[in-house]
Amino acid sequence: MEKIYFDHAATSWPKPPQVLAAINSYFTDYGANINRGGYQAAYGAAEIVYETRERLAALFNFPDCKNTVFTANITAALNLLLKGLLRPGDHLLTSSMEHNAVMRPLQQLARQGVEFDCLPCDERGRLLLEHLPALCRPQTRAVTLTHASNVCGTLMPIAEVGRFCRERGLFFIVDSAQTAGIFPIDMQAMCIDALAFTGHKGLLGPQGTGGMILSDELAARLEPLISGGTGSISHTEDIPAFLPDRFEAGTLNLPGLFGLHAALRYLTETGLDTIRERELALTGLFLQAAAELPRLKLLGLSGIEGRAPVVALQTPEHDEAEIAQGLAERGVMTRVGMHCAPRAHRTLGSYPTGALRFSFGHTNTEAEIAAAVAHLERLTHGF
Repeated sequence: MEKIYFDHAATSWPKPPQVLAAINSYFTDYGANINRGGYQAAYGAAEIVYETRERLAALFNFPDCKNTVFTANITAALNLLLKGLLRPGDHLLTSSMEHNAVMRPLQQLARQGVEFDCLPCDERGRLLLEHLPALCRPQTRAVTLTHASNVCGTLMPIAEVGRFCRERGLFFIVDSAQTAGIFPIDMQAMCIDALAFTGHKGLLGPQGTGGMILSDELAARLEPLISGGTGSISHTEDIPAFLPDRFEAGTLNLPGLFGLHAALRYLTETGLDTIRERELALTGLFLQAAAELPRLKLLGLSGIEGRAPVVALQTPEHDEAEIAQGLAERGVMTRVGMHCAPRAHRTLGSYPTGALRFSFGHTNTEAEIAAAVAHLERLTHGF
């Protein structure tokens, strides 16, 4: 049975062969920890990690690679940013389309005296920017926003919100889980103070890699959530004051970072524009074909403008989970349910049922789109 993978919003697959080779190279050629050993294998591994920081800073147009901090994933980075910054009495703004990687930390903080408001979005997931000034308070410290919905793919107006934050003296934190490696992100032009990223989605790297790039001003305000050995200033029990060591206690996922290093090189050689245009072209084909099926309801935007390559559907006459299972039995891999974003589903009108999500990568094909739509048509017609 042919396998068709349409779950790139969860994790990209297959990875470029260079990524697998780089992970293997770490184990076969290096194997050492960094910042701990005084020998060539440790120095060589440290050089790869440093180059990975450089590539990420260049990709997102940030001037200093030392401000690239690695974490286990983007969820850890967002927790560090939110919990390390906000104190009782502080206020934060976010949107009604956020993932639980933002909402659950905020709910924890709310029980400790931090307040937050969600900027409203319309039924297509578009941010209603006009509400931004009115929801700001004297106690507002930051705005955190997803760049694109992981449910329906709708893009947020990052540049406009960033300019507003810069004018008001607010920190701007961006969740790039669905856009890094696909859409251009310019931290300088978009006035982004902290960009949280994950390695295993659009950046095409392995799971267990992620982090954040943050401004010196924001870094100075953050309290580390985890402390311990860094291999630097080991003569003292104090946490290092400098980046990235201040937020990188313990051993990093070096095999994963070797893989991410190779994935970033692949992205540069292939070109973000090439990848994005390919993925959106496939998204457009799927949207056009799905629109002809009468028993489907589309969530979010109807075209490819203003969206990431993520499509969410409901099947009002059928249980979405049964349709997803039927697709899986035919080799089509999707994701069904709430997508860790219940507030987004409430905004889109799909709560508590959830939706069936298709997300596309640049290695997918037109034939796979046609096959999936054909299976979808048969399943929603009941045979």
